[in-house]
Amino acid sequence: MDPAQPCCHYRNLNERMVILRCVGPEQFFHEKVIFPFEDWLFSCPANSDVQIWSHGIGGTELLEAFPSGDLLVAAS
Repeated sequence: MDPAQPCCHYRNLNERMVILRCVGPEQFFHEKVIFPFEDWLFSCPANSDVQIWSHGIGGTELLEAFPSGDLLVAAS
């Protein structure tokens, strides 16, 4: 993880896999498949957007979207 970028934490509370997509400034892009009940720590630029996607009957569907600031880990 890049110490210059904020650290974020996401926990998949769904009973199925999800795809976390983080899109930020200057063409930053991060994508990760997260298994049920898995935790994921990642770094991203400030003001990035996070999207959580899953596969449904009709194809890929957006489950939720929020700013990366909602996932920030408090510095200790």
